[in-house]
Amino acid sequence: MNDPPAAASFPALGTTATVALLSPAALPAAQEQLAVWLEAVDLACSRFRADSELVRANACAGSSVQVSPLLARFLRFALDAARMSEGRVDPTLGVQLREAGYDRTFALVRERDSWRIAPKSERGLTWENVELDDVRHMLCVPPGVELDLGATAKALAADEAASAIAASCGTGVLVSLGGDLAVAGDGPPGGWPVLIADDHATSVSSAGPTVAITTGGLATSSTAVRRWQTDSGEAHHILDPHTCRPAVTPWRTVSVAAATCGAANVAATTAIILGEAALDWLAQQRLPARCVRQSGSVVTVGGWPAEVRAA
Repeated sequence: MNDPPAAASFPALGTTATVALLSPAALPAAQEQLAVWLEAVDLACSRFRADSELVRANACAGSSVQVSPLLARFLRFALDAARMSEGRVDPTLGVQLREAGYDRTFALVRERDSWRIAPKSERGLTWENVELDDVRHMLCVPPGVELDLGATAKALAADEAASAIAASCGTGVLVSLGGDLAVAGDGPPGGWPVLIADDHATSVSSAGPTVAITTGGLATSSTAVRRWQTDSGEAHHILDPHTCRPAVTPWRTVSVAAATCGAANVAATTAIILGEAALDWLAQQRLPARCVRQSGSVVTVGGWPAEVRAA
């Protein structure tokens, strides 16, 4: 008889990181490999630590700077995401996120009583003005712009971690970073069961709909959890690039399955910003998706599987 999958979780990247393996004996090595990888990603891509490469690059806006291959790769993915989403997932909203109150890790944002929203900055430059040389790893952030990779970095980190751990441990693996998860290798019979919830911190033993994932990735974007009080009412972390303010959307949560976690993540965030138009857009993209309205009613598109209620 095969052993059941084993899993371990720990805090990382401002969220919860989980690795699950079909081979329990490989779990300690996999957890260590994931922790080392996420520390490297955080050191390269964080907007919240003074020693990160991204913070240093933002401080040199207007000038070309050398960046590591790792940061260059994550930046390229963010710029590709902006192009594929027609600018709806835009990595150049760092200033606007700070103005809205997301100026520190969310754990610290949550501790603050309220936030006075700053006057909206003029925004003339976007992702299209970022210059990145993929060969020489040279980056030029446009003047007045701060890059933020929070919309895409966790998803790419999950994809790369799952592939690397499956290769090194020789077993099927699932990596989850908050609402972003990727699988690699041969999974359990019937696939990895995944509980769908607004909050990634929801216990896997909680009641709720589950789906099975056998390949690729699944991502959930939500306006229900990362929220804070401001002088203009509640704000959340998904900005609409057209208004540079938290998106006004009918969706509380959108979950999407795709060939990679990165692709699923971009689609889920795009859907939040598109609003009602997301249903047609997701269907055109042939992406299975589950969209939850603010009222709690659910709409599925693209062949999202019938849900099984977990006990």
